[in-house]
Formats: sequence, C-alpha cells, structure tokens
Amino acid sequence: MPERAKVAVLISGSGTNMAALLYASRAEDCPYEIALVAANDPAAKGLRLAEAEGILTFALSHKGMPRAEHDAAMDEAVRGSGAQWIALAGYMRILTPEFVAAWEGRMVNIHPSLLPKYTGLHTHERAIAAGDAHGGVTVHLVTTQLDEGPILGQTPVAIMPDDTPESLAARVLIAEHQLYSRCLAKLVTREKSPEWLLEQVRSRASVLPDAEETLSHGMACFGIAKGKKFAYFSSDHHGDGRTALIVKISGVDEQALLIEQDEARYFRPAYFGDGWIGIRLDLGDNDWDAIGERVARSWRAVAPRKLTTLIDAADAF
Repeated sequence: MPERAKVAVLISGSGTNMAALLYASRAEDCPYEIALVAANDPAAKGLRLAEAEGILTFALSHKGMPRAEHDAAMDEAVRGSGAQWIALAGYMRILTPEFVAAWEGRMVNIHPSLLPKYTGLHTHERAIAAGDAHGGVTVHLVTTQLDEGPILGQTPVAIMPDDTPESLAARVLIAEHQLYSRCLAKLVTREKSPEWLLEQVRSRASVLPDAEETLSHGMACFGIAKGKKFAYFSSDHHGDGRTALIVKISGVDEQALLIEQDEARYFRPAYFGDGWIGIRLDLGDNDWDAIGERVARSWRAVAPRKLTTLIDAADAF
C-alpha cells in the first residue's frame, strides 16, 4: 500500500470533526493518517479522545502568549510530527499571515455554511433569518482572508420550516463529518493526479505569448502558434509509469547535471534527444514557481525574436 499522507489536526474543543477524520483514516483505502492532534487549550476534550486512540497530541494555551509566538510553537509541533498537511477542526484562533503562508495550499478548514454566504459566526441563525432553502457546509483551503480560500467541496442541507439554529446545526454537523474526510482524501492525493498536474502545467504554459495546446503522439503539448513545441505533458507514456513535464534545455551537459543532482526527479526522455529534460511531477513535492520558470525558459528557446523582444520590453517596466 502506498505511504499515507500525514495530517495534523488543530482543535480547540470537543473535536468531533477531528474524530470523523480519524475514524475515516482507519479505512484501508484512506490515503491519509492522523499524525498529530494539537490544541490551543490543554483542557480540550478532543485531546483525550486522540490519546485514547493512540494519536500523538500537543497542547499549548495561547493565553498570555503573543500570537506569532504561539503560532510558531504550533508550527514546530506540527513539523516535528512529520505532518505534511494541516486540517483545522474547530480551531478557534485567527492564524498569523506567516503561519498561513508557510502552509499555503496544505491547510484546510471546514465552515458551516455554503460559502461565500455567511462567513464568520452565527451561520445557521443568518441562513434561517434570510429565508434560505438550504444551509450547508464548505471545505476550503485556508488563506489570509477569513473563510475565503478556494472551495474544495460543499454539501447543502435543507432548512425545515420548524428549524432552529440548533436543529439545523445538528444536521449540518452530520454533513460535515461526511464531507471533510472525502475532501481531505482528495486533496492529499491530487498532487499525483494526472488531471490536476496537467492543469497546473497548462496554467503556466497557456499564459505565454502565442502559446497553444495540441495533442502530439498521445501527449498534451504546448507550442508557439504555427511554430515549434516547447513543453510536453507525459502521463504513463509507453507504460513508463511516470507523470512528467518535458521541456527544452541547453544541451547534453545541462541534462547530465540535472540528472546527477536528482536522478529521482529528472530523466532523459526517450525519443527527444539531448536538448530536452524530463521532470517527474508525480513525486508530490513540486516547486511550481521553479517549474513555471522552466516552462517559460523552454518557451523562450523556441519563440521568435519578435515575441521575446516584446517580453523583454514588458519586463523592463
């Protein structure tokens, strides 16, 4: 079985969503495991459950501590557990921008409304007062803007004529427990999903001047319109079991140097020759800024001078 992604769950109270994530992780086909349950309140009931289930715990009261100092301590505990992802589950703290930036794209939260409706608190009261047909739950990535990160999944929950905020909250909680584990499982595996990886490559290649996407030899490829190709996306091509980006480089010396530096990531792509390098994208730890630079450099290698001159002029400003 493939190695499971390690997740730290941050809580402040009873930890019912933490429990749902934990018990979902016990399924044989779940792609994640809970490496740590951490709380900003040593009396949080969820800590006792985690301990009983054999999960590593960490608790540090935020009272009397500067916010940045407390976040730094939580970050150290999370990293010490080996966790690669963070799931917030009733963690009642506003995180510092520095903490959020350090876990960009790898920290999720669950919110009891159908975002973008009703960010913040008292979501059920507000949905009922507005006469909405449905409340619901949203799982989203965490950004510095409260409850405004990219949405990973939602479940609507019907509002009954006699609902109170408490009765609606009870049904929404059932939906939360169902949705959170599914979204987290999908998130921790997407960095090895060919469809998601292709979209990341496409977003970086398609913004380059006169770039167009076509299909060549069963691979998605990107080139200058009516011109040469500068990037190929390979997924299990010829049964090699790899998902990779193939881009142009300066030649055999650079190719050999890259492979020597990281032979697990770089390879000589068959049928392409010494002027190209294959970059594995399915290892789960891509530096997308560096990959974007590789794609742009490859584009520049084949682009006509009139296009590169325009780019150089724009960069000068």
